[in-house]
This record gives sequence, C-alpha cells and structure tokens, in this order.
Amino acid sequence: MMKMLPFLQSGPIGIRKESKDCIEENSQLGNPSTSVAGQVPVCPELSENWSKNHVKTSEKQDVACRHSRTSSITSNGSCVSAAESPEKGKKGLIKILKSALKKKKDSKLLGVRQIMDLIEENKFSDASQHLIVLEKSLSIKGEEELKISQQDIESLYEILKNKVFDILKDSVLLAAAKPDLLQQAVDALKEQEKEDQSYLSENPPDQNMQSRPRKWKELWMATVKESVETQMKDTRRTPTTENLSTAGQNLLHMGRTMKEDLTVVVKHIKQLYPPEFCVCSTYAELYHNYFASQLKKTAESQLEDKDIYLLLSWVHNIYPNDIRKDHVLAEELEKIKLGSLLPSTLIKELEKKYLDSEEATVKNCLSRCLETEILGWKKDQEPEKLDGHFHSELAILAIQNIYGGQKRADALSAELGKEISPCLSRELAAFLKSYKDAFEDFKEKNKKQRFYKPILIANINNCQNFRDYAEKNIAEKEDDKASILSTLSDIENSGFDVLLQQLFPQLKPIYKKFTENKWDSSDEIMNEIIKTTRKYISDFQTLTDPFYKAIVEKIHVHLVKEYIVRLLKRRVSLKSPVQQQNLAQSISKNAAALEAFFTSHGSQATWLNSALPKLAEIIRLQDSGAIKIEVATLATAYPDIRKKHLEAFLYIKANLTRGELKSILSYLADGAACTPPGTPLFSNINVS
Repeated sequence: MMKMLPFLQSGPIGIRKESKDCIEENSQLGNPSTSVAGQVPVCPELSENWSKNHVKTSEKQDVACRHSRTSSITSNGSCVSAAESPEKGKKGLIKILKSALKKKKDSKLLGVRQIMDLIEENKFSDASQHLIVLEKSLSIKGEEELKISQQDIESLYEILKNKVFDILKDSVLLAAAKPDLLQQAVDALKEQEKEDQSYLSENPPDQNMQSRPRKWKELWMATVKESVETQMKDTRRTPTTENLSTAGQNLLHMGRTMKEDLTVVVKHIKQLYPPEFCVCSTYAELYHNYFASQLKKTAESQLEDKDIYLLLSWVHNIYPNDIRKDHVLAEELEKIKLGSLLPSTLIKELEKKYLDSEEATVKNCLSRCLETEILGWKKDQEPEKLDGHFHSELAILAIQNIYGGQKRADALSAELGKEISPCLSRELAAFLKSYKDAFEDFKEKNKKQRFYKPILIANINNCQNFRDYAEKNIAEKEDDKASILSTLSDIENSGFDVLLQQLFPQLKPIYKKFTENKWDSSDEIMNEIIKTTRKYISDFQTLTDPFYKAIVEKIHVHLVKEYIVRLLKRRVSLKSPVQQQNLAQSISKNAAALEAFFTSHGSQATWLNSALPKLAEIIRLQDSGAIKIEVATLATAYPDIRKKHLEAFLYIKANLTRGELKSILSYLADGAACTPPGTPLFSNINVS
C-alpha cells in the first residue's frame, strides 16, 4: 500500500528529516488503531498534565476558554483574549475542534503513516475519522506546524476512496461473505457524507473550499449503478438453459440476477446504511431501469415467435409476480413505483404479433394432425382399443393444440386469453369441417377395406372428445360453437347411417310379415326382429358409451316406427270387437318385448314406450268417447301425429261410422300444421 503514496518519497514530507521526525512524533501520539477526535488538546499546556489529571484539567480549561466569548487560539496553541489574538480569522475554530473532539475519546492525533496503516488494515471507518480530524487540524495549525500538506491529505483521501469504493462496488458479492469489511466501507462513506453536510450547513456555497464537499454519496450512486450494470452484463453467473435462445437466456440472466441481488440488498445491505440513503429503492430502480432498457432493445429487434412469447411472459407474469411479489422483496418494492418493463404501445405491438403467431401455429398443428390421421386410415389397420372401445389419437392431439394455445395466452394475461378464445374456436370449426370432408371421402372410397367399420367407429368416438371440449370451453355467445356442434352431429349421424345400413334393410322383409300374416304369429315375428337386432348391437359395443346408447336409441326409434308403419298400411280391417281386442293384445305383447329388449341394452328412449300401447288401447276401445280421450292422450304424448296418420290407423276399426270417424279425427291438427319441437316419430312416417 505504501507504494501507492509517491508523495511519501518525493513530496513535501518525503524522506526528508523533517518528515521522519513528523512520522516519529505522530507515531508517539497514540495507538494507530485508536480513534483520535476526542483527545486533541486545545492548548499545549494542557497536554503536559493530560495523563495526570485528565478530567480536572479538562474542566478548568473548558471553563477558562468559555469565560471570554471572544477567546481564540494562537498559532502556538495558548489561550489568549481576542484583543491579543494575532489571527482574528481563526475566531470560532475552538468550536470546530470541540465538535470534532466529540466524535471519539481517549485517542490522539494520528499522522500520515498511521492513517495509512489503518487503511491497509481495512479499518476504513477509523481512517476516515482520523483524516477528517487531521484535515481540520491542518486548517487550524498550518502545514509547517504539522509538517504535512493538503496534498498529503488529498493523497490519503484518494487511496481511502479507491479502497472504499472498490468494496462498495462489490457490495452484493461481499454482503454475506465479508459483512464486517463492507460495514467498514459503508461507515467511511457515512462519515464523509456527514462531514459534507456539516460543512455545507456552516459555509455558504460560494465559500466552499476545494476539498469540500467531497460528494462521496454522489460517487456512491454512480458506483452502485456501475455495479448493477456489471452484474446484469455478467451472463457467466447464470447457467445456460437448454432450448433457450440468446435473447431468452439474457432475459433469464437479468431477471434472476435482479431477484437474487435485491434479495441480498434487503437481507444484508439495507441495514448497513442510514435511511436517507434509500438503499433499497436506489438498487431496485437501477436494476429495473437497466432491465427495462435492455428489454426494449430486444423487443424492437427481429424476434422469433417463441421469444415474443417469452418476452411477454416477463412483462405480464414473471417480473410482476415472481420478482416484485417475492416474499422477501414485496414489502420494499411496493413502496417504489417501478412501472412496467415496456411502454404500453410496444406491449400492444408484441401482443398482436403473438396472437397472430399463436393462431397460425394452432392452425398448422391441426392440419398436420388431420394429415396423420388420414394416412392411418389408408393403412387399413385395426384401430387401437382403449377400455374396449376403438380409439384414435386425433381428438386428443387436436384438443391439446387448441387447449395449449388457450392456456399459453391465459398464462400471459386474462385479457389475452379472452382475445385468443374466439380465434381458436374459429380454427377448431374450420378444422372439423375439413375433418368431416375427409371422413365422407373415406366412407365412399374405402368400403372394401377389412377394418372399414372399426375405423368408422373410432372416428365416431372422436366426436365425443371434441363435443366435451366445445361444451366446456367455448362460450354460448360465440358463433362458432353452434357450427362446431352441428359438424360433430353430422359426422356422428353419417357414421351411424353406415353402421346401420345393413341392419335396417335386413329387418324390412321381416316387418312385412306382420301385414302379410294379418298379425297372426306376431310373437314369432317380433322374436325374429329382436334376434336379428341383437346380433348387430353386439358389434356396436366398441363405440364409447354415449354413442353406443345413441345408436341403440336410433335402432329403438326405427323398430317402433316400422311397427307403426305396418299398422298404417290399411291392410287389415276388423269389424268384430273380439278381433280388435285380439289384435290389441298382440300389439301390447310386441310392445312389451321391444321395451324389455331395448331397456336391457341401455336405450334411454323411454318416450317411445307408450306409443304402441296407446295405439293398442285405441283398437281395443269400442266407445267413441273413450276413443277420443285416448286419441287426445296420444296426441299429447306425440304432438307430431296428424289426421292422416290417425285416419290410416283407424282403418283397422271397420265398425266405426263416418260420423264417429269424423268426430275422432277432429281432435287432431291437419297436415298443414308445423311439426312441434322434440324428437319426431310420426312426422317421419309417410302415409299413402
């Protein structure tokens, strides 16, 4: 350290004899490690008896010196009156020295070498205080008496300043490892700032001497800024993360560095400083400003899509939540108005780019999913089974893409989540239309494939996943929801039609036997119908439960409807009430057999169960009034029945008069009436 003091060899107190004497004299004044401010005697006479009667002599001298309001100190240090003082300009210096003496007790004035020793021993606080006292002593006694110059003091200050600010620059790194060393540097800073403030309060700005104020606090601010920039630029501190671009890695480093460093400031550095230094806000604002400036440069450059998302993640999520709301930092950072990392206009630009990019990404992913699915169809391989049901990955992959796009936007902000939702619904609707077209094309061109039906079933099963997602995640007010659900229904029904296109034709000739045999042996005919249907239904168990029940219900509706069609064929006309009662009994038995069969196979079309029994009851009844009541009941249960249906059915009751027939028919609407809402039964039956 001594090599850093060239003035010790060649300056005013170099290797001259006087310098040596001064150093030796100063070294005898006290322990270099002990403070000096409280023990500099005002008068040399007092120092002769200092050790003998410290308190008593001090009190007397103090009284003597205060007795005359105009007393001063001569160049040799004796107490004289103002009139005898040779230097009136030194009036009031006793007060200055007394103020300095209050700082430390039981030590003596130290010389240059001793203060250098304190600096080398990292006792910066003591060195700072002794320098202040030495500086004041020089202004009182002069260079000749102390055998030192202002240049010597300035050189010492420069060395102390360099040492102190080298440590302050590394505050974050030293706070936990070497807290005592950092405390020494901070204390020296505080001493100098306090002395600046004291000096400024006693001296007008135009009378400031060259060495005061030293403005260490301003230098501290600049040093903290330099330290922050150094920390934020040192990317070696943060391990490289796989799959992160250079821009992403820089963001990660700056965010992590800011959080870790501010944690050190709050936990270890803040308490070293007085409140007026505003340590937490100073560090926080500097870190924030640097981070924001770098982020702005990044945002204004050419960015990849993933970097735009990452940048918005820092702005909307990571920075405000993981850093500013961190449990250690939150209390301090809430006091500071740091603002956003980017201007609002720039954020909006990035958000628009992100939304466009996200929608395009989802669209491309959906397209690739469908292409992969179509290639799988062409291979004519049996689809995988999941819990006994034919399964395709298409719905899962497509929904993952849609859901992922939504969640990524939600993770950035609720507002972006709302903005992207209709965009993704639009893409899903367009995708399903493409899917429907591809499915129809497969149906028409691949009927001879070995696994034609299993592939159809797997695609029907896909629809449930799409339907569940749309029901739960797409708002009713969105126009695309209705389109999505309609397209799914088209795919389902189209698949059902293919699966049932062999069963229904096979049942038709069996149904004809009812009219051909005039309902004789109707039980055997119904058993044959049920047996044939059971064989086909067993093949449909690879459909998922909702679709299995749906196709069973379709079959249920078809079988009841075909039975009614036979009754409306006008092939049987019975005049005898006994014959009518026998037919009614047969119809009731057939209806019970159908109901039992479909109930056992999970049909939920219970609304069908009363149709045939009510028709049987109309045949059985002979009183026209009772028939009218039953017709009214039938029309209430099945409002799509029309006069033409009832008229064709009443052909069976040949014993009705024209007047009775007309009266009964008047209870129903004519054929021009619109079909009421609900599941149709009679409206799908054409009457010749």
